[in-house]
Amino acid sequence: MASVIPLAGRVEVGDGCHAWLASRGGWGMSNAGLVVGRGASLLIDTLYDLRLTAEMLDALAPVTAGAPISTVVNTHGNGDHWFGNQLVAHAEIVAARGSLADMRQVGPAEMRQLTAAPDLTGRFARRIFGPFDHAAIATVLPGRVFDGELALDIGGTEIRLIDVGPAHSAGDTIVHVPRSRVVYTGDIVFAGATPVVWHGPFANWLAACDLLLGLDADTIVPGHGPVTTKKTVRDIRAYLEFVHEQATARFAAGMPVVDAAHDIRLGRFADLDESERLAVNVHTVYRELDPSLPPLDGPSLFGRMAELACAHTAF
Repeated sequence: MASVIPLAGRVEVGDGCHAWLASRGGWGMSNAGLVVGRGASLLIDTLYDLRLTAEMLDALAPVTAGAPISTVVNTHGNGDHWFGNQLVAHAEIVAARGSLADMRQVGPAEMRQLTAAPDLTGRFARRIFGPFDHAAIATVLPGRVFDGELALDIGGTEIRLIDVGPAHSAGDTIVHVPRSRVVYTGDIVFAGATPVVWHGPFANWLAACDLLLGLDADTIVPGHGPVTTKKTVRDIRAYLEFVHEQATARFAAGMPVVDAAHDIRLGRFADLDESERLAVNVHTVYRELDPSLPPLDGPSLFGRMAELACAHTAF
């Protein structure tokens, strides 16, 4: 039986803008957002299972009572940002084209298979995803897809959707609310945790950081971690540059990709949570440098992370 995750909380981050912050950090513990206009609201992401999403919607009810959720944006195709969609299926659900492709590839069934694996990969997956319940999730995909940018009017509030992917995933939407100087970044920003480059290229993520730094926005609501500022964007950019540089040097020296991930010392980035994501990031760099390197499926990538995590922590 899944363990109980304590309830998260709503924080007002700007005029009509709210963040729903996870109760703790870690894999799958994602944030969401709410932008309230006149008579309508936009929800930014649902959560990793139905209980968490229902608790969020119940807690947002005093705000949405007079401005019901008419539109939902899924910032990308990782399940912790859309598996709760069935609870807002009445709304128009919007996502970038690449995000929809990711959702069709990995859904609740694939996550159940991952956590049921009998090997080291399965043990690792159960440790990080054990608190979540994916059993009763019905797949509800976005009904509206966009490319590049999309402007929305939510009860008189202008909202800009910008797909900065492929980067973290095949499609990564940031949600900018110019009036309130707030931007919801999805997983382009992890505050206090290690970014994971499932897709790449790294250059696109670096460009996304530059775009965020150039926006007229003061408040950053990350996909994971506390509400933050552009300093965290600069920190994420520095981590990505560091890993790309370190992995490239080892590739040039002929070091195998698995050995490279174990060999890199993270230095000032060592205190970031979920540091085992380095294994995925190094593999992504190697594939950029050698496109003939076969891609790894999800279980294989989690296996690489499990091995790296096991080198530091028994589980």
